[in-house]
Amino acid sequence: MRTDVTFTSAGITLAGHLYTPDTAADGPLAAVVVAHPGAGVKEQTAGAYARRLADAGFAALTYDAAYQGESGGTPRGTEDPAQRVEDVKNAVSYLTTRPEIDSDRIGALGICSSGGYVIPAAVTDHRIRAVATASAVDLGLYFRVGPDGTQDPAVLQALLDAAAAARTTEAAGEPLPTMSVRPTEEEARAGGRYSYEAWEYYSTDRGRHPRQADEFTFSSVDKIVNFDAFHLIGLLAPRPLLMVAGNEAATAWMSEEAVKKANEPKRLHWIEGASHVDLYDRYVPQVTTELLPFFTQNLAAKTAHATA
Repeated sequence: MRTDVTFTSAGITLAGHLYTPDTAADGPLAAVVVAHPGAGVKEQTAGAYARRLADAGFAALTYDAAYQGESGGTPRGTEDPAQRVEDVKNAVSYLTTRPEIDSDRIGALGICSSGGYVIPAAVTDHRIRAVATASAVDLGLYFRVGPDGTQDPAVLQALLDAAAAARTTEAAGEPLPTMSVRPTEEEARAGGRYSYEAWEYYSTDRGRHPRQADEFTFSSVDKIVNFDAFHLIGLLAPRPLLMVAGNEAATAWMSEEAVKKANEPKRLHWIEGASHVDLYDRYVPQVTTELLPFFTQNLAAKTAHATA
């Protein structure tokens, strides 16, 4: 069952979908906040995972990030990591107000860039009892060195030049410049497998949604570049961490590095043959096979030290 909900995050109204099991539960439900990839919306991969969690007996809350989708906030198309982390925490706060939710049994799942948002959110918010990611990305690192870590440093410098110019433009009262995050098919093919699969998901019937963000404001760039998703990941313990990645994903090294920095209990699970974007839709059943026992075990009861 899906219910349309709203809640506030730093004064901005966020639009969400709360998924719950179709059959009545014996008591309050364990719940999982499911955060969407950068420039995505709640109806895409986040919704696919939330539905499977609800079918397994959890409540699952998806929502559009501030400035995007059906949520409020201007300028539209802003991607602000600090706000995105706040969005996760405020989604947890909203769940604690729902009578059907057990506020002591809340976890978080982040997909792509949200894999880099749920971790710092959980590090400082002890209400989040267990954290999982799928195709996790540190968006700051992504902008600094590229998805595979081999980006020409000149690319970052050009982006920062454009971001600085955008702030000057905004100060003059002119429209805020934006950058496209959706290449053409020709550009995507030239960019390799990762670029093409992202294009295929977001720009064709495979995954496109009319409310997805196709542009970021250039003023988002310096906010993103300053962000470091995993530098405090060691503080997540003793709460458990599960990271799932495709072994053919260009971004897989980010999950590897994050797990190295994390303390026990932690686990990195590989989906054989899968790329980064494959985990958005094509390998959702395989990822869910790992998520369900992880959240079932670690959100099952009030325990001092859950295990991964």
